[in-house]
Amino acid sequence: MEWNTLSAIDHLRQLQEESKEKPILIFKHSTRCSISRTALDRLERSWKSEEMSHIKPYYLDLISHRDVSNQVASQFGIEHESPQVLIIENGKAVYDSSHFNIDYQQIRNAIKN
Repeated sequence: MEWNTLSAIDHLRQLQEESKEKPILIFKHSTRCSISRTALDRLERSWKSEEMSHIKPYYLDLISHRDVSNQVASQFGIEHESPQVLIIENGKAVYDSSHFNIDYQQIRNAIKN
């Protein structure tokens, strides 16, 4: 799995535009939380690039970039949780999940393309 880094609020505008061409996945990760580490590891182990080549995954270290994390919650109207996965399509959040509910199969099923 090849992550793109989400580390600045300016990236959110670009990401929103990109989501008009292909779905975007944002993984909000707390580097201080064992549950977050477990959810990230499970997602990375399950990820099949050949099935998900049409989605662009972004990784957000919310400890280092709390401002970006807060803006994600505000901009997409999704209450902040950690860990958390969001899928953005056509500029809007169409799916979110958190903690141990983060599941590769559910993410795959939620993506329309």
